[in-house]
Amino acid sequence: MSFDDLLKELQGQKSVEEDPNVVSLDVLFNESFMRQHSSSKSFEEFLEKGNFQVSTREDIDNLPEELFDRHVARETDFPNWASMLDTATSAHTGRA
Repeated sequence: MSFDDLLKELQGQKSVEEDPNVVSLDVLFNESFMRQHSSSKSFEEFLEKGNFQVSTREDIDNLPEELFDRHVARETDFPNWASMLDTATSAHTGRA
């Protein structure tokens, strides 16, 4: 690890996107995926419909599960968040 990386990490500025094993939500829930499985054009639009302020997976993990599952069930063709995430992850890794 370089000194700059260490400094960023210590300052809490190292972003999740720097981890090659973590796929951003925008990539995972791309426009094609969202159009196929919901009435939203983007993941951001989907979140806005539910008034959710989310930018990372950690933010999603901190949402009340029942509330987010209801939003997923109402706005997509998935019964819950876990199903939506699994399908998006499978679709993404299938392309990789």
